This record gives sequence, structure tokens and C-alpha cells, in this order.
Amino acid sequence: MDLWRDKRLRLSVTRLGWEYLLAMLLLGAAAVNTGNNLLYLVFSLMLGLFLASGWVSRRAIQDLDLLSLEEGNIFARVRGALKARYRNGDPARSRGVEVHLDMEEGRVEPGFLAGGSGPREGVVILHVRPARRGWTRLLGLEFRTSFPFGFLEKSWRFPLDQRVLVLPHPRSIPPRQDLQGDRPRPRTLAGSASPDGARPFREQDPLSRVHWKRTAQRGAPWVRTFEGEESSGLRLRLDLRAWKPGPEFERELEVMSGAILQARLQKRNVYLEVDGEDGRLVREGYTRCWRILAQVEAGGLCRGPEFN
Repeated sequence: MDLWRDKRLRLSVTRLGWEYLLAMLLLGAAAVNTGNNLLYLVFSLMLGLFLASGWVSRRAIQDLDLLSLEEGNIFARVRGALKARYRNGDPARSRGVEVHLDMEEGRVEPGFLAGGSGPREGVVILHVRPARRGWTRLLGLEFRTSFPFGFLEKSWRFPLDQRVLVLPHPRSIPPRQDLQGDRPRPRTLAGSASPDGARPFREQDPLSRVHWKRTAQRGAPWVRTFEGEESSGLRLRLDLRAWKPGPEFERELEVMSGAILQARLQKRNVYLEVDGEDGRLVREGYTRCWRILAQVEAGGLCRGPEFN
């Protein structure tokens, strides 16, 4: 492959390169006016260094190929990560390449590929910060380098037509009692009868489990917990027909997203029920619930692969 003829290749002179060219031209003009052989020699060396910079930077960006972009759980207005998987045709070559990603309605911090060692296939982490929830497009990815002297910058662009799903911002708030199922309903496993501790009283706890001594000490109801006890998990319910598009609806989604994150940290299962014009949708699991919340609209359900 002739990289110089590749339409995706872009070449630009950096600020340092323009300053270097100006100094070189002034030195060349002085050599012509004075006829000083030493100035001619220095001018030739500077010109050779500039051309060598272009040739080395060409090699630094050559034999790189983008394989795929892998997404994880990316939240709106929160720093997340995308993995850019690439193929390195010459792992031993020093490169000094920056990896830039163009995203709609979001900021992306560039990654870096040093080269010089490593396997033929690798991963560069790109930190992204999307502006809003929902589907967003990735427009293109570029390998950029001004290695080794910083005079010329070459960029090799890979156009993309890929969409990633941005999850609702996980708003951190105190526990809300109006979230359906936010109060876990404990169930005791068979053969578990040994008291393990105590916790504050929750709705639907049987009165037979009240820890009277702890209740008297704390001045509020407490109940006994048992070994092997499991929580029934977090149950969330969202009626889209009761909401109108706007900030209040987005805030409600962020509250639910934060509740799911808290349940994940507590290793509790999550169940989500969404009611809309198309009927009821039930999902279980952190990622599946997040992906549903990322696509719903006030007044009805979004149609797409997540809702089939």
C-alpha cells in the first residue's frame, strides 16, 4: 500500500514546523547573499532534517488498521470508555500515534499508541463523555502523529457509521419510597434459622421478626436478619403514559438509573417494568434495564431491537 496516495491521509505543518521553515528560509537567504559555505551547509542539514521528519512520520503511521470499536456501559455526562481494537503490522516500530474519535454530541479524550513492542493486535482506551442519553453516532477515527520532531503532522482517517447507546445519567439521591420495589422483600432460605444481625424495619417485614432490644436502644423499629437470607431485589416500574417529554421525565430516568447502579454495587438483582402504549415490557438485569431506560420516550415505547 502506498500511504502517500491514500485518500484518507491528511498532511499538515505544525506551528513548530512553520517556525522551523521560516528560520530555514532566512538562513538560506543569508547564505545566498553572503555566499558563505557554512551557511549553505547548515541550510542543507536543516532541509534534510525536515524531509527526514516527514519520512519517519510516514512510517510511524503506516501498517495500522482499525478492527473494531467496542462499547461498554456508557452514561450521559459521565466519563466512560470505548475500546478501539487495532492491528499493528509492525509491532517493533516506534510510532507515537494519537488516536482521536469523532462523536456526535460528546467529547472524547484521545488515546495514545507508543509502539516499539507488543502484539500485532492491541486495544487503545478512549475516554468519552456523551452529552445526552440515547443512540449517538460515531463519525470517524483518526491516527495522528507528528513523530519524531513535531514539524509535520500526518493523520489517517477511518470513516465510521456506528451507533452506540448512551445510558441515562446515574443520579445519586437518597432512597425514595415511591420507587416500586425499592424496599427489598427478604426471604429466608430453607434451613436458615440462626439470627445473623439486625437492620432497620422496612415495609412488608413481619412483626414477628422485630428485634425488640435493638428497637428500644435505637428508638425506631429494627428487625432480625438471618444467615443465608437473600433479598428479592430491586423492582422498578415506569408508566410512560403518565409522563410528558421534558426535564422532569429525564430526571426520573436518571433517578432510576442511579437506583440500578446502587443495586449493582449492593449485588442485588434488578427488575424493570415499563408500561406504555404498546403494552408492558419486563426486563431483568442491570445492563438490560439500563438499555431500556436509555431508549424510552414519554407517552409510549420506542421501537427497536431492545423491545422485541
